[in-house]
Amino acid sequence: MTFDVVIPALDEEGPLARVLADLPRPGAALRVQRGPDSPAWDATLRAIVVADNGSRDRTADVARASGARVVSEPRRGYGAACLAALAALRSDPPDAVVFIDADHSDDPLELPLLLAPLLEGSADLVVGSRTLGVLEPGAFTPAQALGNRLAPALLRRLWGARVTDLGPFRAIRWEALQGLGMRDRDYGWTVEMQARAFARGLRVTEVPVSCRRRRLGRSKVSGTLRGVWGAGTKILWTIARVRLGG
Repeated sequence: MTFDVVIPALDEEGPLARVLADLPRPGAALRVQRGPDSPAWDATLRAIVVADNGSRDRTADVARASGARVVSEPRRGYGAACLAALAALRSDPPDAVVFIDADHSDDPLELPLLLAPLLEGSADLVVGSRTLGVLEPGAFTPAQALGNRLAPALLRRLWGARVTDLGPFRAIRWEALQGLGMRDRDYGWTVEMQARAFARGLRVTEVPVSCRRRRLGRSKVSGTLRGVWGAGTKILWTIARVRLGG
């Protein structure tokens, strides 16, 4: 299996350097195995794509220096950055795409955990659940913790889905991703992917991942009241829109 890593980034030169240092180098072959007695599979990382969302710092320079491909999307929005990266891959797509944030809160070394269900053929979308994994004290603000309980509860109620988290660290088969018709351009991107996957009957699974407290910079979402309010309302609206067929 081939896969590409997509990293949306806005003014993240410090933490991004750490994320890129922890990821395999483009062209590297990974041996993925759930456990010592489990079957092993090979996966090749073709490219790391950093979607620069209008950074004013050296985010793009740091990415290029680490061998990543930089895609520019000056129109602000988490989803807009992800969509720009996917558009750049469309002419020569991988078998799967891994999404990870640029703030180094997720652990890139846990990448094989997300790839294993895809490789064994048991899932189309794999979400790294911070709720099921190890959450460092202070990794979530109270508002984040509340929202991360409410949104999965709605997904469970509306689709009977087994879901505990909206974690951004995730892997999805390219064909499955293209079939979702993703369009959200900001805060609703992650929940839109899960809601559309549940609505279309895709095989969705979660794997436990760790989550660290942000140590460099301030979150664009949880670090401001405007970000918290905007993200919360957009997530709820996105769930409702997908449920109504939008």
